[in-house]
Amino acid sequence: MGLISRVATWPASKLAVADAMYERREPGRLSRCRRRCVAVAAYLLLTAAFAGCASLDRNAHADALAAPVGLHRQQIDTGNFVLTTFSRITRPDEPIDLYIEGDGLAWISRSEPSLDPTPRDATGLALAAADPAPNVAYVARPCQFTPMEQNPRCGVPYWTGRRFAPDVVASMNDAVSQFAARAPGQPINLIGYSGGGALAVLVAARRTDVASIRTVAGNLDDEFVNRLHHVSPMPESENPIDFADRVASIAQVHFSGAGDTVVPPEVAQRFVAAAGERCAQARTVADVSHDGDWSAYWPRLLTISPRCSGEPHGQ
Repeated sequence: MGLISRVATWPASKLAVADAMYERREPGRLSRCRRRCVAVAAYLLLTAAFAGCASLDRNAHADALAAPVGLHRQQIDTGNFVLTTFSRITRPDEPIDLYIEGDGLAWISRSEPSLDPTPRDATGLALAAADPAPNVAYVARPCQFTPMEQNPRCGVPYWTGRRFAPDVVASMNDAVSQFAARAPGQPINLIGYSGGGALAVLVAARRTDVASIRTVAGNLDDEFVNRLHHVSPMPESENPIDFADRVASIAQVHFSGAGDTVVPPEVAQRFVAAAGERCAQARTVADVSHDGDWSAYWPRLLTISPRCSGEPHGQ
């Protein structure tokens, strides 16, 4: 679900009072500080405007997340869509941790869809970058990062009402298969953020090589979430909770933020109730919202291993 950024402003009267207090404490420094701040602000605005015109800002941000940890960009053709991926496969004899991105910039307001769903923050990629495993792969959603001319099927429905449609699930599943071929016979650990959590479940329901599922703020019941926010249903999309019984034997843990008002913890709890608690668990993380800095928590959360009952749980 797309989120709208809001910039907080301070009333001019309060700003004037603050300026006066600051000037009394450190005479002469205020004007220098303000000139410096204005210059920095102007630079950032010009940089942002240029990046926006060149359509490079979100891609540059993704590259900056991936490059320092050896995640290499690649585009793969899945038939339905050309998907942008980042990966680091260094041990073909070990499992692959495979991350699926969230819905990205799907909406620019409650009623107006975006023309480009590429995420601004790429939380799913940030999670992958925080994973120290030798084999890490990340798959962006259809129409994210990849130039639109390479994806003639791309259109607003694929990041709104059809974002979990069967052809989308098939495309993501094909991408997983292509990565699985790079570590033959090794299990896949699926991790999905937000809407990527939905696809992690839907993909797992189609496969036999998935060892675990982790979701982060996962939209695991889109009908419930859409009712909660009084938005239109998505009849052309598959609903993960309808597949809970298909993945009930896969070890899984679903993380929710205590401060998440977009996909509240109740969503994960409903999914665990549908899947059964033998292999599924829901964990609520304090002090984090839906679009919070999940990557800062991720190294610790990775130590909580999905386990079916009778097996020891990570702490």
